[in-house]
Amino acid sequence: MDSTIIMINLFGAVALLLFGLAQVKDGVSRAFGARLRTGLATGTRGSLRSFLSGLVATVALQSSTATALMTASFVERDLIKPRMAQIVLLGANVGTAITAWIVATGIEWLSPLLILVGIVLYRGRSSTSQGGGTALIGIGLMLLSLHLLGLATEPMRASPALAAFIGLLDGALPVAMIVSAALAFASSSSLAVVVLILSLASAGVVSAELVIVLVLGANLGGAIPPVVATLSGPVSARRVTLGNLAVRTLGCLIALPLAGYGAEFIQMLPFGPAKLPVDAHLAFNLLLAALAWPFSRPLATLMARLVPDQAEPDSAPKYLDAQELSTPVVALASATREVLGVGDLIERMLIRVSEAFERNDASKLAEISALEERVDRLQQAVKVYLSKLGREGLSDENARRSIVVIDYAINLEHMGDIIEKGLLEQVAKKISLGLKFSEDGHQELRKLFDLTIDNLRVAQTIFVTRDFNLARQMMEVKVEVRRMEKQSAERHLERLRDGRADSLQTSSLHLDMLRDLKRLNAHIVSVAHPIMDESGLLIESRVRADAK
Repeated sequence: MDSTIIMINLFGAVALLLFGLAQVKDGVSRAFGARLRTGLATGTRGSLRSFLSGLVATVALQSSTATALMTASFVERDLIKPRMAQIVLLGANVGTAITAWIVATGIEWLSPLLILVGIVLYRGRSSTSQGGGTALIGIGLMLLSLHLLGLATEPMRASPALAAFIGLLDGALPVAMIVSAALAFASSSSLAVVVLILSLASAGVVSAELVIVLVLGANLGGAIPPVVATLSGPVSARRVTLGNLAVRTLGCLIALPLAGYGAEFIQMLPFGPAKLPVDAHLAFNLLLAALAWPFSRPLATLMARLVPDQAEPDSAPKYLDAQELSTPVVALASATREVLGVGDLIERMLIRVSEAFERNDASKLAEISALEERVDRLQQAVKVYLSKLGREGLSDENARRSIVVIDYAINLEHMGDIIEKGLLEQVAKKISLGLKFSEDGHQELRKLFDLTIDNLRVAQTIFVTRDFNLARQMMEVKVEVRRMEKQSAERHLERLRDGRADSLQTSSLHLDMLRDLKRLNAHIVSVAHPIMDESGLLIESRVRADAK
């Protein structure tokens, strides 16, 4: 029973530490997320500034993984050079080591005060105040967890089972490093594992050499989550995270045989032996940064060779065969197939933005710009192709069909611009600033997103089949969208008048997203105009009341 209680206390303390880390990251992102991202993107013009940017961002976010993912996303957009990105991550590694060192300085007594101040700030109305309060609460919980870890590991001094396990690890140092790396990977936090090692070291149950090896494992495991997170991402992002993993792996392999000497050296320094884990953690990352810094350029070049560029998605038209221009009906069918593909790209963009909005996942936005470029190129190719068809002489019916295809392609291209320049930026702002819509506002936008995607799928069908009944239904949808947009705007204003803090923080975003979704639906509905016009039922973009 005693051992069960000890393990519950230990795991509970570790869980509290991880929760505190998450709160700090969430709070800092909400309060200073945009400024941190801007500072990280603009502060990488020189090696020293890159190193300091990574260090400061990691200390603020309490997560080298978050810094690594931000850096990888900036490399993908060509905001940071690959060589500078490697230096940023060296600074991030040192930043997390500094955080561990500060946490271990014995300031646990500040925990209640930080939590109290954090709660006061959290009750403020501004997102900066609430974010800062959340961060302070997180720091307070981290310090409290350190105190609880010390209490939980104290009884372990007399545990024969733990002594036997530690003895096994002492005799198999590579295994010990792998175990520690696995813990860091599972928790996505090298800091949490280092703090746990600190508690074990304070209990006096771990030898100095094993402490060094466990710290090396924590560093190795902490470099794996960013690699996993970018596996499905662009090549440029994968190169950055794999380069960081390669540097840490090489550093750990070199340091592993020297762990005993390193422990003796650090113990000779005027620091307490109880702080050996954080001292070793900081020393390792400082030495690794100093040694790897000069090789940042060769490392970036090596990663470019090991992770070669992938063939870009084929943005060339698939169905626009010049030989078919002599047969207008066939050529128009091919152009129709090509434009349907453009519509599929727009649907993909919409779904990605919708998922990012729903899940607060910025990675869903990564491919939007590339998709929009493909939309631009394909619709331009369709216009050029059909302009050539026009010079061959067409019947009136084929001429009208050609105009319909071009108009739909142009509307799809406009939709791509709205998604990239409007919705993409708005959702990215929501995520980076940690903004939260009111429950009602979120549901209103969610429904409008879903309706827009459904309308686009119906429009694709209308474009091919030219079905009158579907076209008439689409025209009625336009009225429904207007009603939903107007109703949502009015309800939003009511929430503002009621002083709802969440609505105040997201007011401009809510109205901008409503506007852009309404514009998207206007372009979607345009596919029905030619059909209604041919039937004589369209007067100034409205259906006649006497139409059957």
